[in-house]
Amino acid sequence: MTNSNRILVVDDEPPIRKLLRVGLASQGYAVSEAPNAKAAIELMVQEKPDLVLLDLGLPGMSGHELLRKWRDDGFDMPVVILSSRTDEAGIVDALELGADDYITKPFGMNELVARIRVALRHRFQQQGERPVFQTGDLSVDLVKRIVKVEGKEVKLSPKEYDILRILVQYAGKVLTHQFLLKQVWNDSTDVQYLRVYVRQLRQKIEKTPDQPRYITTETGVGYRLREVE
Repeated sequence: MTNSNRILVVDDEPPIRKLLRVGLASQGYAVSEAPNAKAAIELMVQEKPDLVLLDLGLPGMSGHELLRKWRDDGFDMPVVILSSRTDEAGIVDALELGADDYITKPFGMNELVARIRVALRHRFQQQGERPVFQTGDLSVDLVKRIVKVEGKEVKLSPKEYDILRILVQYAGKVLTHQFLLKQVWNDSTDVQYLRVYVRQLRQKIEKTPDQPRYITTETGVGYRLREVE
């Protein structure tokens, strides 16, 4: 992946758009801007950006509605939500509609660029699963279903492995509680079941389960498998 990717910034606040234009340009990204949904829809067709930074609080058509339209129209580019909202429901709704990640205002440019890189990398990797996933001391062989920590095999229950497998397949991306429940249990099982299994999983793969290095909690939203150096 190179930094020649084009990013569409959809935000109605001129200072935010300027901040993003300058900051992302300094990282080598080409940036287009839209102050509302109408302009964003036109630019999507004209430029087909590699990634979208989308504010949820747009005038007229909301960010949720715009995201739903794009996904319905078949646009599958990564979308990172920019939101000044602290309500978890709005973020969860956006992720369920097909957003790849989110970051709340105010945000640091370094953190945002890191989220952008993860979203772009994950989208490029979707064409083929890596048979062996490696991050830090954690290794997951998706073919042989073997999990190792520091080279030693770790025995997981079927549900624990299923949760880890899904997290590995979407490494770096925040996954909502409901998404994980549907993938692992095929229904809307009580989220407490998920929390119990994640806690058990952390006990087996994390050096310090109470301060997890790999499986991090997105409060009120879900979980993310971090790819560490």
